[in-house]
Amino acid sequence: MDLRVALIGYGTGGSVFHAPLISSVPGMRLAAVVTGNPGRQEAVRERYPEAEVFDSADRLWSAPEGYDLVVVTAPNRQHVPLARMALTSGVPVVVDKPVAASAADARSLAALSAVRGLPVFPFHNRRWDGDHQTAARLAGSGALGDVLRFESRFERWRPEVRRTWKESTDPRDAGGILFDLGSHLVDQAVTLFGRPERVYAEIDTRRGGADSPDDVFVALSHPGGTRSHLWMSATAAHPGPRFRVLGSRASYTVSGMDGQEDQLRAGLTPRDPGYGIAPPESHGVLGTPGKADPEPTAPGAYHEFYAGVVRTLRDGAPPPVTLADAITGLEVIEAAMRSARETTVVPLDDQ
Repeated sequence: MDLRVALIGYGTGGSVFHAPLISSVPGMRLAAVVTGNPGRQEAVRERYPEAEVFDSADRLWSAPEGYDLVVVTAPNRQHVPLARMALTSGVPVVVDKPVAASAADARSLAALSAVRGLPVFPFHNRRWDGDHQTAARLAGSGALGDVLRFESRFERWRPEVRRTWKESTDPRDAGGILFDLGSHLVDQAVTLFGRPERVYAEIDTRRGGADSPDDVFVALSHPGGTRSHLWMSATAAHPGPRFRVLGSRASYTVSGMDGQEDQLRAGLTPRDPGYGIAPPESHGVLGTPGKADPEPTAPGAYHEFYAGVVRTLRDGAPPPVTLADAITGLEVIEAAMRSARETTVVPLDDQ
C-alpha cells in the first residue's frame, strides 16, 4: 500500500518540486494538499484530482491517522511549528530548507523527533543535482587527486528587490540569500568534505532598496585540508562557473545550473523521457591545461530523495538526509554571520 502524503503549501516549493516528485515515486501517493489560496486550490484539483484539498493544516491534525507522511513547504517561520505538530500528531515529516531559522530551533525539533521516535527529513534536494553528483564521483574516485579547493556558486542577476518574506530581515523568517541559496551550497560542501573546522564570510547588501543580504562569500576549512569557497549572489550580471574543483592531479569545471528545476517548472516529471539529462553542450571539463576532456554530467535525480524516504519508512533504511546534517548547515550559517559581523575567522565548534 502506498504511503499517503499530505503536502502543506502549494507555492513554488509545493507546486514545482514536492508535488511532482511525490507523484513520481513508486510507493507514494499525494493524498492531500493544504493551501488557503483559491487559485492554488484550483490548480491542485486540476493537476492532482485524486488529492483532497484543505484550506488549513488543522484538517490534518484532526485526523492524522489518515496520513503516513507530512511535507512542510510553507514560509520558513512556519517550518518548526508545523513540523512539531506533525510529530506530536504521530506522523513523520519532510521539512523544506532551511529546516529552521536557527540551529537551536532545529535541535529542539531533533529532541522532539527522538522522543516521538519519528524521523524528520530535511529536503536538501540539491544533493541530487547532476553536476554535484558528478563532482562527488570525481572527488571520491581519485580522478582529481587530493581536492585542494572546492568552488561552488549560485549566482543570479536579479537587480530588482522582491518584497516577499524571503527578503525579510526578521530573524524568524530566515530571509536573505545566505539562508536561501547558502543552505544548498553549505550542505553540498559538507556532504563532500565533512563538517568544517573554521568558517569565514563576507555578507553584503548591494541592491538599492534591499534590506536583507544579497551578495555573500563563505569560506570553509575542512578537516582533510580541503577548502570550500562558496558564492551566492543576486547581483551577478555574469555568473562564474557552477563548480570549479581543483585537485592535485586534475580539475573539474562546469558552468550553468542543473536543469531539473526548469524541467519541473515546464511540467516535466521524473517519469518523462529525458528528465534530468544534461545536454552535451552543458557538460563540464576534466583535466589539466592542454589535456582536458569533456566530462559527461550524471543524470539529475531529485526524486531519489523521496525514494530514500520510502525506504526509510518502509524498510528502516538510513534516511536520505539526516536532521543532524541540517543542524550542521545552520551552525555553519550562524558561524558565517558571526564571521562577517566580527570580521574574523570563526572556529565552528566555538559557537
